Amino acid sequence: MASLNVGSLGEYLREQRRSAQLSLRQLADAAGVSNPYLSQIERGLRKPSAEVLQQVAKALRISAETLYVRAGILDEKERDELETRAVILADPSINERQKQVLLQIYESFRKENALDAAAAAAEGAPGTPGAPGAPGEDTAEDGPRTAGPGDADRAGSGRTESATRDTD
Repeated sequence: MASLNVGSLGEYLREQRRSAQLSLRQLADAAGVSNPYLSQIERGLRKPSAEVLQQVAKALRISAETLYVRAGILDEKERDELETRAVILADPSINERQKQVLLQIYESFRKENALDAAAAAAEGAPGTPGAPGAPGEDTAEDGPRTAGPGDADRAGSGRTESATRDTD
């Protein structure tokens, strides 16, 4: 998790409040927190809870996850995952069963990619002998490797065409 950066959060909240053309008192009322408390958050003197951030986000009509990232409660990667899930769940054009299926597929892709990343890290970086994508390796992306000019020489004959001519 990221470290708490309350000053940055406060500045961001102040910018969002001003963009929404709300006074400090109006935002405090809409979020259900006290005016002095919200002022202290904006000035970086207080560390708000996730619940307070959610109330403020709702009042400002912004993503609570964005505030969680700014406050160091959530990291960027977790926020992206949560927002993706929220978008799927909020889509009115698909039914509940379809939403659940999409979420299951999304999660299976995330797990598969995490396993692939872990395997790649264990084998080494691309270009390392034996690593996926290393020269001469068959990969799914570029298909099977075919023989090219000079491959016979590298195959171990040890004799080149000019050496053959010289001995004949």
